[in-house]
Amino acid sequence: MIWKEREVSEAEAALLVRAGESPLMARLLALRGVTADTLEDFFNPSHKNLLPPGRLPGIDEAVLAVMAAKRENRKTVILGDYDCDGICATAILVKTLEILEFDVHPFLPKRMEEGYGLNAKTVERLLKEHPDVKFVVTVDNGINSVDETAFLKSKGIDVVVTDHHLPGEELPDCPIVNPKVRSPEELSGLCGAGVAFMLANALIVRFREAGLYDGGSVAGPLIVLAGLATITDIMPLKDQNRILVSEALKLFRKYAPMGLKELFQRVCRPGVVAMTSRDFGYAIGPRINASGRMSDGSEALRLVLSKDREEARELARQVDLRNMERKSVEQDMVDSALVQIQKGAFAQVVVLPDGHQGVAGVVAARVLEKISDESPSCAVPVAVLVGDHGSARAPEGYNVRDALTASSDALSRFGGHAAAAGFSVKAGCIEYFRSLFTDACRSQAEASAKGEDGEILIDAWVTPGDMTVEFVDSITRMEPFGEENPEPVFAFKNVYFSDVRVMGGEGRHLQLAFPGGLRAVWWNKGSKIESLRSRAHLPCDVMFKAAISTYGEKHVELKILSVNR
Repeated sequence: MIWKEREVSEAEAALLVRAGESPLMARLLALRGVTADTLEDFFNPSHKNLLPPGRLPGIDEAVLAVMAAKRENRKTVILGDYDCDGICATAILVKTLEILEFDVHPFLPKRMEEGYGLNAKTVERLLKEHPDVKFVVTVDNGINSVDETAFLKSKGIDVVVTDHHLPGEELPDCPIVNPKVRSPEELSGLCGAGVAFMLANALIVRFREAGLYDGGSVAGPLIVLAGLATITDIMPLKDQNRILVSEALKLFRKYAPMGLKELFQRVCRPGVVAMTSRDFGYAIGPRINASGRMSDGSEALRLVLSKDREEARELARQVDLRNMERKSVEQDMVDSALVQIQKGAFAQVVVLPDGHQGVAGVVAARVLEKISDESPSCAVPVAVLVGDHGSARAPEGYNVRDALTASSDALSRFGGHAAAAGFSVKAGCIEYFRSLFTDACRSQAEASAKGEDGEILIDAWVTPGDMTVEFVDSITRMEPFGEENPEPVFAFKNVYFSDVRVMGGEGRHLQLAFPGGLRAVWWNKGSKIESLRSRAHLPCDVMFKAAISTYGEKHVELKILSVNR
């Protein structure tokens, strides 16, 4: 496997050096599309640079529909989704409409019984539980619910669809706010909660202009929810999304909903001072998601909406327990899935009849991660089926939603993004789906000639001397990290390990050191202890990320990704 530096615009890097950045930092910035002209906005994203909500097509029509519902005092339901994005989006609009004195009620689909979004089963339960509903606003779903929207309208119920998923050939006949339908480039990457945040802002402005609201700004709590969802839904961290996440991290301690503060207090990293995207992506977000995976997400939604300290504390405990339950189920399913992996296949379709539907997506991601770890150039899309419902994940270079479109003859329902999607297989069509899905992935691989050179791209070759506390500290200026602004990946050439030892419970992890005292950890690689010790005297190449550790004296700690000899 060849490790190769990513190609960079030397001219842009030179301009960044002229602007005061070190050559290595200039390279990292140029690789992420930062120029000397955009440097200030990149390092200091501010809510002042958020675009006016009216720039998002469909907002004005949606606002008019909401205002009409207010004039007629219609009972309103916000129909969300059971993942973190859907729950945050639901909370954003519920909180906003409560402030605007609506009769508003949140409503989530039941994942196991009904599936995703605005579908026939969900509509049936919605009308049973809220027979007097007259206005429905979807968040993080609905763009492909053409028939369901028409049915609600036939019952005298107006609908507004806000979503960010890819549309089908036909759109619902109602006001639509969805950057995947039409949008300026700067807003094209919004998640469902990001769209809800834009609508909420527009509503507050319009209601204030109409003399229907005279309260203060409510942007703080709403931007925290939008930023959390942006990280958790793996949206690109550029343009407006970078601002949303950066502001959410800065405002969390002051403005986060009470329940999220209680949850973070329960699970936060020891000694955490400044929150980072990891706190959203690895601590809070997965726990909110676990509530929807293992149950129906109602605990997490109540947590986010709670206004009572004791209730919030108890709900935080319950949500955390759901995550522990999810981890246990997930590990069992991953173990069963790995047995089914077929080497050399153009796609992996895993069938787990005794699995948990809510964890299928996480399992697909873990299996893909395992395949990528063992042979990155051979990573292929993974689909995990529990019953007739499945989730798929794809590595870079594939579009799993396109693969599902090509497999639609075997499917009753599907939707999602290029990297992640959900679907339902028609009765008796699992093997037919396997064939169609594999053929579609084969076509994508052939079209892109994926992996034919076996290269892994890194940000920069460096020396141990480059990894100073000052330089690694400076990397934190590039936060928040995430999709399209990943943590930098470095590599050493021809280095030695001066010490190799196990760490953690049952020796699961490795602690390593280089001559000169630079330290590193290699998570979940305890099984490599003997092979590394026996060859520690031989030179090797090491790929890693760099971080600052405050355990003991402040020092650099490398997080090893791979060792190549």
